[in-house]
Amino acid sequence: YPVLMAADILLYDAEVVPVGKDQIQHLEITRDIAGSFNHIYPDSFTIPESKLDERVMIVSGTDGQKMSKSYDNYIDIFLPDNKLKKQIMGIQTDSTSLEDPKDPESCNVFNIYKLIASTNQTDVLRVKYEAGNFGYGHAKKELYDLICKKYSSEREKFNHLMDNTDIIEKELQKGADKARVIAKKVISRIRSNIGYNS
Repeated sequence: YPVLMAADILLYDAEVVPVGKDQIQHLEITRDIAGSFNHIYPDSFTIPESKLDERVMIVSGTDGQKMSKSYDNYIDIFLPDNKLKKQIMGIQTDSTSLEDPKDPESCNVFNIYKLIASTNQTDVLRVKYEAGNFGYGHAKKELYDLICKKYSSEREKFNHLMDNTDIIEKELQKGADKARVIAKKVISRIRSNIGYNS
């Protein structure tokens, strides 16, 4: 996988690559591969730099681990309403009773909520957690409502595109055509540098 990732980066002369904290080592492998190749065949590959967003190091999943499709602990904001609600209601929480105050920072629901909510919305939810008489079911409902409201236009566009997949195909083809032009230049440069011109 790291070598495939390196190929995807180097083939398109990427200069800056946005990565998560867990992918920095993959970018370092890419830089090592490009640097070693350039040492033998100068000016072949662009050496990419990483761009790390310090605000979003690890996004908590529905089970508190890192959110990942492979862990099946993610929230698909494009699901139909009933399926989205079921996914959110499945977020793991502790057994603190409805009446008791709760620690928002240790709650998976709150940690997902604060990623997409405004500071004011987050503060309001925090007060509800700490006051008591506010259950995790209430918090999940607030998360569901926030997702539906915040991403309403995106969800609408998604449904439109799923009903009109020819639009997606056209855009993918445009992207492939653009990428092909860049890739051909890189491959041509590499072949020239290593003396393979046929």
